[in-house]
Amino acid sequence: MSRRRASRGALFIVTMLFAASGALRLGSGLGAALAKSGEEAAAEAPETASCEMPTALSEALTLREDRLNAQEAALRDRLAALALADAAITKRMDEMKAVEAELKATLAQADGAAEKDIQNLTAVYQAMKPKDAAALFETMSPEFAAGFLGRMPPESAAAILSGMSADSAYGVSVIVAGRNAGVPKN
Repeated sequence: MSRRRASRGALFIVTMLFAASGALRLGSGLGAALAKSGEEAAAEAPETASCEMPTALSEALTLREDRLNAQEAALRDRLAALALADAAITKRMDEMKAVEAELKATLAQADGAAEKDIQNLTAVYQAMKPKDAAALFETMSPEFAAGFLGRMPPESAAAILSGMSADSAYGVSVIVAGRNAGVPKN
């Protein structure tokens, strides 16, 4: 008997599912049919009255549209101004880069000329008789003299230092020896 009840219950459930499916199909077609009949009725009805908006609502919408148009125009003006400013800044940056390159070239030329002058002067001091160069180096400040002696070959520098007084030679030697003392070793 329990087997019969189970089969009746299953049969009942399947029947209910078929009925629900049919109702759903009928309901979905019903909405479309009602919509279609509503459209036909609207098409058959004479157009006697058009829907007019109240004047207050119409004026409010017109004012809002005018405000939005004014805001859009202001934004377009701002964008145009920003584009002009961007173009001006880009042009100015390009000009600054050109001036910077020109300045670097000028500085390199000036540095090269100064270096050449120092090399020439070092060669002149080196070509002098050591006794005459030593007398000249005695009158220089020790830092200045150390700069020239540091550029000379050791033999020329030694000949000039030997002609200087012991105190002057020692002062210049200390400066030459200590010039690179603060350079990192690693």
